[in-house]
Amino acid sequence: MHRRIIVPGVLAASLLLAVPASAADFTPGAPGIGDPYYPVSGNGGYDVSHYDLRLNYEPSTDLLQGTATLIATATQDLSRFDLDFGLKVSEVRVNGKKAAFATSGTQELEITPAAPLTKGQAATVVVRYAGKPSELEINGYTAWHRTPDGGVGAQEPDQAVWWYPSNDHPLDKATYDISVSVPDGTQVISNGVLQSQTSELGRTRFNWRSDKPQATYLTTLAIGKFDITTDTTADGLPIINAYSKNLGANAGAARASVERTGEAVEFLSGVFGPYPFSSAGGYVPDVTSGFALETQTRPYYSPSGFKNGANVSVVVHELAHQWYGDDVSVHGWKDIWLNEGFASYAEWLWSEKEGEGTAQQLADYVYASHPADDPFWTVKPADPGPDNQFDAAVYDRGAVAIQALRNKIGDEDFFAILKGWPTEHAYGNASVSDFVSYAERISGEPLADFFDTWLYQPSKPASPAAAGAGIARSAAAPAQPASWKEIAASHAMRGGARH
Repeated sequence: MHRRIIVPGVLAASLLLAVPASAADFTPGAPGIGDPYYPVSGNGGYDVSHYDLRLNYEPSTDLLQGTATLIATATQDLSRFDLDFGLKVSEVRVNGKKAAFATSGTQELEITPAAPLTKGQAATVVVRYAGKPSELEINGYTAWHRTPDGGVGAQEPDQAVWWYPSNDHPLDKATYDISVSVPDGTQVISNGVLQSQTSELGRTRFNWRSDKPQATYLTTLAIGKFDITTDTTADGLPIINAYSKNLGANAGAARASVERTGEAVEFLSGVFGPYPFSSAGGYVPDVTSGFALETQTRPYYSPSGFKNGANVSVVVHELAHQWYGDDVSVHGWKDIWLNEGFASYAEWLWSEKEGEGTAQQLADYVYASHPADDPFWTVKPADPGPDNQFDAAVYDRGAVAIQALRNKIGDEDFFAILKGWPTEHAYGNASVSDFVSYAERISGEPLADFFDTWLYQPSKPASPAAAGAGIARSAAAPAQPASWKEIAASHAMRGGARH
C-alpha cells in the first residue's frame, strides 16, 4: 500500500481547477448578432453547424408541423439563448432535457436550458412546432408565399423565421438535412441533392441534403405540383430544375431560360473558378411575387420575370451569386455590394459573350443615363442603409464601379481577383473592406481612394473610368445595347418586394 503525499500548494491548485463556474459567470446570449441594419437578426452566444428539419405539410390548409434539431456549440458561458422564429412552439429540449422557453416580440424564441452551457460545449437543441406560415406577419410582411397547390419559403434578408427556428444571419452558416412529408402527388423542392423519396400511407417524404455551409436566407422550400427536369453540368454535377404546372403563358420562356443553367454555370466557372457546390438548378413556382433569389444551389425565379420572353440574364445573375453571396457571404448586410454588384457585372460579361453589348458599353450607358443630380448617385453601394439595400444603385452603380476597377488595374489582375476571391473566403464571410485589401494585394496598387470614390461618396464620379486607364469616352450616351431591355427587365424583377 502506497501513501500519496500532496503538497499543500498542489492541493490548492487542484481544488481551484475542480471548481465549476459560478452562476454569475453564465450570461444570456445577445438577442441579435450585431448587424446594425437588422439589430434583432441572428443571435449571440452560440454557433450552429447543422440543421435537421423534419416537416409535415398540408397544402390544402398551409399547416406546417415540424421538429427542428440544431447541432450547435456555445461560444460563451451561456445561461440562456435565443432562436429566431415566429410559429407556435410546443416543446424545446437542450441536450435531451426539457428546456424552458418564452417568446419575445414577433421573432425571438428565448430558451433557458435545464443546465447552463459552458463555452465550447456542444449542444443539441430540439424544437417542436406547428402553424400556418402564410398567416405570420413580421415587420408587416410575410416571406412565405402561399400558392394554389402549396407554399414557398423564399425572401431576403429574412425568410427562415417563417418555417424553421434558426440563428438567422449570414454570419452563422451551417449544413442542412431537410425532410418533408406531403400528400402523394405533391412534390418538394429544396437545396442540394435529393437523397431519397419514399411513399407510405398516402404520403410521400422527400429528403434533401445541402452539404456545404449555407446562410439561413439561402435555404428554400417549395411545395406543390412541378414538372422536374434533370441534367448535369460540364463537370458532372447534377442539375435539378422545377417548374410549376400552372405557369401559363410564361412556361415556355421560363424553360428557355432556366434550362440554360448548365451553360451558364460553365461560363461562370471560367470567370469565378470551380462551381462551389454539389448540385445546381433552379425553380419557378406559381407565385405572384416579382423577384428572383439566389437560394443556394437552387435559385428561385418568379414567373413574372419571363413575361416578356426568355430572360437568361436573371439566371446568370442568380447563378453568379453562388460564388458571390452564397460561397462567400456578406459579413454584414451593409456589404451587399459584394453580392449584387458582382452578380450584375456577371450579366454584363454574359452580354459581352453573347455579342449583345460589352461590359464597357453597358457601364457607359448606366453612367450616362443618370445625370449628376440624380438621387441614384446619393446611394452608397458599400453602405447603402437598410432602406436602400436593394436600390438599383447597389446593382448598377456597383457594376459600373467594377468595370472602372477593371480599367484601372487591367484585365490580368482584374480577372485574377474575380477568380481568387471565392477561394480566399470559401464557404465563409467577408466585408467590403476585406475585398479592398484583397484587390490591393493582388494588383499591387493602392485602391482606397478609388473605392471611396465609387462606393462611399454620395456623388457622381468624374467619369466611367475614374482614376482608371484614361480611355477616352464620349460625353454622349452610347447607342443602347440590344441586351439592355433584357437586363433592365431582370433588374426590375429582382427589385420587387425586396428590403
